[in-house]
Amino acid sequence: MSEPTRIPVSAEHPYDVVVGSALLRELPILLGERVQRVAIVCPAALSATAEAIRMDLIASGYNAIWLEVPDGEQAKISEVAEFCWGVLGQAGFTRTDAIVGVGGGATTDLAGFVAATWLRGVRYVTMPTTVLGMVDAAVGGKTGINIDAGKNLVGAFHEPAGVLCDLNALETLPHHDLVAGLAESVKCGLVRDPAILDLVLADPREATRWDSPVLREVIERSIAVKATVVSADLRERIGGGALGRELLNYGHTFGHAIEQVERYQWRHGAAISVGMVYVAELARLSGLLDDEGVALHRQILGELGLPTSYTGGSWEELLAVMRRDKKTRGDLLRFVVLRGLGHPEVLEGPDPAILSAAYAEVSA
Repeated sequence: MSEPTRIPVSAEHPYDVVVGSALLRELPILLGERVQRVAIVCPAALSATAEAIRMDLIASGYNAIWLEVPDGEQAKISEVAEFCWGVLGQAGFTRTDAIVGVGGGATTDLAGFVAATWLRGVRYVTMPTTVLGMVDAAVGGKTGINIDAGKNLVGAFHEPAGVLCDLNALETLPHHDLVAGLAESVKCGLVRDPAILDLVLADPREATRWDSPVLREVIERSIAVKATVVSADLRERIGGGALGRELLNYGHTFGHAIEQVERYQWRHGAAISVGMVYVAELARLSGLLDDEGVALHRQILGELGLPTSYTGGSWEELLAVMRRDKKTRGDLLRFVVLRGLGHPEVLEGPDPAILSAAYAEVSA
């Protein structure tokens, strides 16, 4: 068994993202001796995993309970958060107790939000079980839930005590979910680390095999990109001519609009895949990105089997959702675009005709 890789996140409260196999032994170390009660937030689909973690914590001297939540985006709503708060109250959770989020990105987002809001913040650890959770949602301290007006509009910054990415969890992950999660890795390659793109293009099949060393390197490189970015700009406050954490939103404004219009029936990674092609076309039409750059987007996402077009909702509906996006400033839409591979910047208030023309390119 190879040694785990530890990727430091040096933000307000430094912690490590641990990548490897059989990492359950690391959990009590992250929880610490002061914690007495632990709430495991986990969907029913992972009941065996939740019970194994609960029994291991009990054996280590903790009072551990399992909070069963819905799977996927259905967990990220105020009613589920309220259910979790109610259980914590009944169980007598104090400020020195802890929450562990186990599952995909939606579950860890919810668990982090509950931890951030219970008694104004308690300790929590994330244990992502999907590629998407490992490379994106579980790292960086952003927590949140969805409301009818849009995705992630209610949330808080609350850093975990640590993140445990056990690669063994990917063995039972459906292939289409594994592939969808890689959209966020492609994003990291496009905005910061092109070596990720080289790894995927060299052997797309190996990049999508759960126990492949190629996939492990892609995951570790993606985490390293996010760790570096959030360490420098945890709360997305860098502005002006610089581009901090906001660069991680590449493809997300249009992608989130697809998710909402489709009532979250699209996988996040699939929506973000189309979103990245959209902003690539937007950058090309704005004179920032050449044809080869757009072609690269379509090639690498297509090689992975991810969608590069969308013909669902109307343009007017998608535009209305984008205007409510949390990256919008006043009446100005903001898009992270590329001026070239690895060179992101913000395009603010683009001409409506160009917005519509870019949509035509992805809806053909």
